[in-house]
Amino acid sequence: MTTAPVTNGSPARPVRPVTAGGQVRSAALVTLGVGLLGALLGALLSGSPAALGALLGAGVVLVFFATGAVVVNAVASVSPTASLLVAMLTYTLEVALVALVLTGLDRSGLVGDTVDRAWVGGTVIAATLVWLVAHIASATRARMPLYDLPEAPSDGQEASAR
Repeated sequence: MTTAPVTNGSPARPVRPVTAGGQVRSAALVTLGVGLLGALLGALLSGSPAALGALLGAGVVLVFFATGAVVVNAVASVSPTASLLVAMLTYTLEVALVALVLTGLDRSGLVGDTVDRAWVGGTVIAATLVWLVAHIASATRARMPLYDLPEAPSDGQEASAR
């Protein structure tokens, strides 16, 4: 913490609002990397159905969790007090939708010869864990101001809080 006076536009107080787009972007890139690594391992170890399964699993995680993060960020920018409730509800909905999509894939007949079930499930689990860890790590490193200190008095006297 510093006691130096902060003026609007200084590095300590950005002119434009801080967004969480960088957090979502970094988590998505790391998760995409896990999906590509899973597809490569699947292709080498079990063939093209495993590679397709790994890509499908990572794609499901990317679509649902990135969309959920964007929704939570939009709500947080409008009403910060509602963001925790929306985050909890969004995460619950994401988990339910991932389960619904995986059940639909299983019942469609696509899983089996075309797509390897084990690689889809394993990649969904791995990509979800990587997404959560990357998003948390990015959010804890983000420099977002929590509050603004009052402006310095204009008459030249020191503020009593310093």
